[in-house]
Amino acid sequence: MDKIRYGIIGCGMMGQEHLRNLALIDGAEVAAIFEPDAAMRARAAALVPDAQFMPSIAALLACPGLDALLIASPNYLHVPQIREIAATRPLPILVEKPVFTDPADFAVLSTLDYPAPIWVAMEYRYMPPVAALIEQAQAVTGGIKMLTIREHRFPFLEKVGDWNRFNSKTGGTLVEKCCHFFDLMRVILQDNPVRIMASGGQDVNHRDERYDGQPSDIWDNAYVIVDFARGARAMLELCMFAEGARYQEEITAVGPDARIECLVPGPGRFWPEHLGAPPVPQLIVSPRSPKGPHLIEVPVDPTLLAAGDHNGSTFYQHDRFANVVRGQGHVEVGLNDGLWAVQMGLAAQQAAQTGQAVRLDEQGRIMSA
Repeated sequence: MDKIRYGIIGCGMMGQEHLRNLALIDGAEVAAIFEPDAAMRARAAALVPDAQFMPSIAALLACPGLDALLIASPNYLHVPQIREIAATRPLPILVEKPVFTDPADFAVLSTLDYPAPIWVAMEYRYMPPVAALIEQAQAVTGGIKMLTIREHRFPFLEKVGDWNRFNSKTGGTLVEKCCHFFDLMRVILQDNPVRIMASGGQDVNHRDERYDGQPSDIWDNAYVIVDFARGARAMLELCMFAEGARYQEEITAVGPDARIECLVPGPGRFWPEHLGAPPVPQLIVSPRSPKGPHLIEVPVDPTLLAAGDHNGSTFYQHDRFANVVRGQGHVEVGLNDGLWAVQMGLAAQQAAQTGQAVRLDEQGRIMSA
């Protein structure tokens, strides 16, 4: 298959990042788009002027010659859209995270009979410094015992219809924002969680915002502690009013032999010009013996940095997904990974709201405290 013709569902901020990265993938062609917002359609048309804009998902699915679909619509629409696709034309799908937001949809997706590949877009796995840590962490540390993920970043950006200001449409911050990090915990530790504790809330951002008379209830900070089945512990520290930080993400894994960490800067477009060039991602290995950290810079291709806000990862993700569509690769982030990531986020939200630890069973189902 020399050319892959994509149908796109949703071309808001993240959808447009996908369009810019698809333009860098050999043989990728955006053939059809469904985007109900006129302003977003205009921006998407400027990026892919040859694409057809369709009035509905049904019309998009009726387009001949499509090879794959990308879903980048608001979180709460993912499940009904996947079900419509499954019932109509089950093409390979790359669906943005989180794959669902309503706890009831865990059972829906767990039993979904879908004959084509579904890849859940967990871009953080493919950031070059994070990918390097994932590859080396277990061996370098001698087996990870403690894992910490810290994200200090800017507040939620404005989205079409302000859907990302409400827990009911996002699943909550620990689902919408943090499913990436819960996915990283599972892939770095190569294990599943059994117990989650959390504290979080809305303390600085969006407190005075009203939309159709309703106050925003999205959280802006949290701590989450996760116990894993084989005994490792992980912690997430999220702060969304810390955009002055030099690095946006800091991931640290520690075992009996060493500590390994990676430092990832935020989007270059937000870096203050008066400070000069943005910081370069770093990977640092600190053995216990002989003592002394070893620092390696992990630069990212400037073309990839310019194509989005995720440190080049969106390109690498699309490159692998395109191989799957061509029958030359395998799904690296499947539907089960997406389900686990959301369930961990939902469990963390519940733990923070109730003050009680929340357990998950071997299938990722949330159990009583």
